[in-house]
Amino acid sequence: MRPLIQVALDLIDIKDAIDIASKVLDYVDYIEAGTPLIKTLGLKSVELLKKNFGEKVVVADMKTMDTGYLEASLAYKYGADYSTVMGLADEDTIKASIDAAREFSRGIMVDLMGVKSMNLVRKIDEFRPDYMIIHSGIDMQHKGVTPFEFLGKVAEAGLSSRLAVAGGINPDNLTRLSKYKVELIIVGGYITKSSDPARAAETLFNKVEELFDG
Repeated sequence: MRPLIQVALDLIDIKDAIDIASKVLDYVDYIEAGTPLIKTLGLKSVELLKKNFGEKVVVADMKTMDTGYLEASLAYKYGADYSTVMGLADEDTIKASIDAAREFSRGIMVDLMGVKSMNLVRKIDEFRPDYMIIHSGIDMQHKGVTPFEFLGKVAEAGLSSRLAVAGGINPDNLTRLSKYKVELIIVGGYITKSSDPARAAETLFNKVEELFDG
């Protein structure tokens, strides 16, 4: 089974987000309302993506650091199938986010951006989130940081959570993922900054199929 593909719409214009999403539908499984989009338009952006692309899983990248139950619940009420909470948040914030997910019969992703401790990763895994995201943020990428090294450590730890990876992913570095059990690949700029998002998404999709199904 190939990993699922999530397009991260880290944009500030909902029209641009809907336009790109409409072009890549055949090649992605999850559509993410990126944090910039949510901060610009609020959770209305999540609602509009779900309204336009209801057949797809919609992720609200809330990057919650506090009031976990409240923020996750709001995301679900606006149509999100998944919400995100930061792994560096307080333990009770993560637990409350997961509680909201279970109550609404939705999903929760814990974003490990900035997490360096495997002890913390193991503790979060005990809470049973749906996904843990090994994530190198944009500012981290500017310093040459990639998610691959930490992914190796997490993947070898025998955790129960499904693993997702994000941060500068493109067809050229996908081979670095193929030896790990990654179940969700999150791609933003490679698709959203392309002059031809559909072609970029198709290229990525085909490479994923080649590496993981071939």
